[in-house]
Amino acid sequence: MSLASTFGGARLFNADWQSVESEIGTFDHLITDPPYENHMHVAKAGSRGIRTDGHASPQALDFDSIEGQRDDITRLGSLASGWFMAFCTPEGVAPWRDSIEAAGMRYKRCLFWCKPDSAPQMNGQGPAMAVECYVAAWAGRGHSVWNGGGGRNWTVCPCQPRSRDGRHPTEKPLALMSDIITKFTQPGDTILDPCMGSGTTGVAALRLGRKFIGAERDADYYSIAVERIEAASMEPVDLFAAPGRRVKPQTLQMDVEVAQ
Repeated sequence: MSLASTFGGARLFNADWQSVESEIGTFDHLITDPPYENHMHVAKAGSRGIRTDGHASPQALDFDSIEGQRDDITRLGSLASGWFMAFCTPEGVAPWRDSIEAAGMRYKRCLFWCKPDSAPQMNGQGPAMAVECYVAAWAGRGHSVWNGGGGRNWTVCPCQPRSRDGRHPTEKPLALMSDIITKFTQPGDTILDPCMGSGTTGVAALRLGRKFIGAERDADYYSIAVERIEAASMEPVDLFAAPGRRVKPQTLQMDVEVAQ
């Protein structure tokens, strides 16, 4: 049995998700930040640019790229009764869409995380990336449902808030994941993240009254996720983030110190 930790509304596995798939059970949504596409690993693994705005420089990536794993993750996502969402590079949107449609889900749209404090292009030879993409697909029956009304497909959120844990090289901001969960899920829903990393999605899920299942094969990252998610399980649920209401703007912009 690979199940290592259960507390509150969370079940966490220290294992590759494929080795514990039979233990995952049912879930409503798959929301994940999987490894980047191969070109990012090739370009970034040996040399990560040094930030000049006072924030910590990105760490080298110490995990494999998404290539060879994408179809397996979309197959898992097709078992959801609601949304499938995965972060990717702009170059990865088309391969993800192809994989999503091959798995029988309905691809909906590429969405954007806008980063007001993103790292500049260090060599000055072109513009820096100011957004990160994530794809959204509907795995459920009938019409897709979300809480965003006619809202547009982006969230503005700093990537280096003071509250950032910082022990994982591609950690997503808590405010970003909270906004996504508030828009696309309902209280009581179960969210699966097969590439859990340091557990930010799980922290957001429990704080917002959702249940969470996560898998992470790296023992160090898993320990961080357990620490963070267990702490979140002991916090009160955010009753203000109700269905149909977006996370408060001050939360989306929390603790940001954007270099002027």
